[in-house]
Parts: sequence; C-alpha cells; structure tokens
Amino acid sequence: MRVPGAKASIACSVADQGVSALTNILVLVVAARLSSAAGFAVFSMVYMVFTILLGVGVSYVGQALVLVRGEDRVIRAACRSAALFTVVASTVIGFTAAAVLAFVPGDTAAALAVLGLILPIALTQDGIRYCFSALRLPHYALAADLVRLAVALPALAVQPHGAGPARLVAVWGLSALPALLTAIALLTPLLRGLPADLRKYVRRGHLGQRFVVEFGVGNGSSQLAILGLGLFATPLAVGALRGATTLFGPLNVLFNASTAFGPPLLNRTESVRGQVRATAVLAAVLATVAASWATVLYLLPDRIGRQLLGDTWPNAAHLLPASGSQYTAMAVGTCGLLTLRVLRPRTTLPIQVVFSLAAVAFMLTGYALGGVLGAAWGLGLGSVAKAVATWLRIGSVSASAASAQELARVGAKRSDHGEAQHGDPDPAGGLEK
Repeated sequence: MRVPGAKASIACSVADQGVSALTNILVLVVAARLSSAAGFAVFSMVYMVFTILLGVGVSYVGQALVLVRGEDRVIRAACRSAALFTVVASTVIGFTAAAVLAFVPGDTAAALAVLGLILPIALTQDGIRYCFSALRLPHYALAADLVRLAVALPALAVQPHGAGPARLVAVWGLSALPALLTAIALLTPLLRGLPADLRKYVRRGHLGQRFVVEFGVGNGSSQLAILGLGLFATPLAVGALRGATTLFGPLNVLFNASTAFGPPLLNRTESVRGQVRATAVLAAVLATVAASWATVLYLLPDRIGRQLLGDTWPNAAHLLPASGSQYTAMAVGTCGLLTLRVLRPRTTLPIQVVFSLAAVAFMLTGYALGGVLGAAWGLGLGSVAKAVATWLRIGSVSASAASAQELARVGAKRSDHGEAQHGDPDPAGGLEK
C-alpha cells in the first residue's frame, strides 16, 4: 500500500471533494432543469433528507474513523468495521423506511420510499471515502468519485422533461452503483483477513455518538427547520433556499475536504501552535474565496441563472447576498471546528448545541419577519455567531494544550538527561543502568 506524500494527499483530497461536490451540484442543476418548480421542491426536500442521513452517517462513523491513531493494522481493521457497519445500518434503516412509506400517498412519500431503497448504495459509497481518508489514500476516493460523476450525469440527462421526483431519485441512486463497486474493488485487498468489530458502534461512549449530537444540533437542526418551512409554510421556500445553497456548492468542496481529510494531515504537525496557524490561514483563505464567489453569483446575468436553475432561479437569486454572508462565516467556523476536533474533540459539542440552536431560532424569526429572505439572513447570523465562539474557544484550548506539550517536552529532556548522568557507557555504545 503506497501512501502519497502530504502535498499529493492534499491535492487529491481537494480534487476528490471537488468531484464529489461537482456531482451533487450538477445533479441538482439537472433535476431543476428537468422539473417544474413544484417538482424540484419535492426533489429538494428528498435530497435534503438524504443529506441529513448522510451527515448522521458521516458523523457517527466517518468522523470518528479519521481520528483513529495507531499501527497500520489497527487503522485498517477500523476501516473494515466502519464499512461493514455502514452497509448493515443503511440497509436496515432504508428498507424499513421504504416499507412504511410505500403505503403513504403523495409524490413526496413515493420519492422518500425510493430513497430508502437506494440508501445502502449511496451511503456506503460515500462512507468508503472516509476509509480511504483514514488510510491516507485519497486518490482511491478520487477514482471512485470520478466514476460516480461519469455515470450520474448522463443517466439523469437522458430522462424526459417533467420526470417525477421519484424517478429522478431512483436514477440518481442507482447511478452510484458503479462507483460503489469501484471503491469496494480498491478497498477489499487492503482489508482482507482483518477482524471487524461492529459492536463498538453501539457501545456507550463511542465518539461518533457525540459527533451525531453535534450534527443534529448543527447542520441537521437547520436543515430540519428548512424542511419544516416546506411542510408548514410553502415547499417553494425549500426550493428557493436549496437552489441558492446549490450555487455555493464549490465552497462545500473545500469545507468537506477540511473536515474529512484535515485531521490525518494536521496530525503530522507536532506543534499545537503550528496546527492553529495552519487552520487560521486556511480560514482566511476560505473566507476570501467564499466572499469572492458570492460576488460572482450576485453579478450573474439572469439568462445564465435560468440556465442553471430553471424556474427556481428567480426565487433563489434574491437570497444570494444572505447565503454568501452565511458561507463566508461558515468558512471561518468550519476551520475553527476542525482545529478543536484535532486538539480536543470533546470541546466542540457545547458550541454546536448553543449556536446551532441559536441559528435555527434566527432563521425562524427571520422568516416570521421577512419571509424566505429573512430566513436566509437568520442562518447567516447564526453562522457568524458560531464562528466567533469557536475561535474564542480555540484561544483557551490551544494555550493549555501548548503548555502541556511544552511541559511534556521539558520532562522528556530531563528524563533523558537523568539517564545520561546515571548510566555507564557501554562498550558497544549503549547505556547500562
């Protein structure tokens, strides 16, 4: 197993996230162009449900996996356990949901039932990407995602105009099968003969349980609130918000690359201050890119916007300044959470709980005061508050971690000095006590 160097790993990680995000963006763009505004609203709601389920899976399995340290065999065994658990859990959840929703009338229920059937394929294919991250083989993940991109878009593009959301969900889900088979073919030789422990994922204290709570009160809470707007206010609100955030998909490339592949790379830096400096620079770069991208989208002519999102463009266009502000703040907050995840993983939960729930409150208040535009600005305000709180927490955590690191270094030097004083030179060049 040949592991690429740090620069090659970073390049492949960003490229992989770029391909993955590009696939998601183009899937939504193609679906928007094939569907009516109402049909895309249903597809968006179903796609958001998948996003939530994917986030839960990534939090429970993937994010805990990339923090595993130890010998190569230990990490590979953890990858085998993670992959098998993802298959079993997604199959049970997906098929159970499909069986229940099959008896519920309506286009939304039908599309959700189809999602349940293809859930094991989609979740497992994405979950294996984290195995490649833990193994520091991001070029394998890139290869599988290139297959995903090459298959998904043509499969959707040949669907007739006006195709129902259930059909589009089915085509999108099944198009992940070649990528899944590619990932399995690459991963299997690395894990053959290793033990798998699925019980650790249901034991109390599994680190992924904390990460799921963080996701639930973080990304998941805001997405569930948006779904609530669609159920209790208007589905067009979901379509507008989803359409606007779709255009910021290129930024998710870098956010996801930081979260998925950042910890193994940062662990190569021994200095706490070095780790904080690296993520601070990354935060500044990502925030600049986010603000620049928001400006580009705001200046986009309506003709091009309609080519991208079809009938959804007019509803999404006026949300772009608010969504741009949100993503700029998210860039800073994402890098802050990455820093805390590496330095002290258990410190991120309180921040996620408090400020993610605050973001939902801001969103709902904004919707009550200013409709969908107010909701978008509320989400932006929540992201700003979370980013500020995260970096304030980094200040105290990094200071204590750096002090502990320095004390450990001094203690190690004193120990070595004591051995040198009390040891007698060995004729062979060693030391005897």
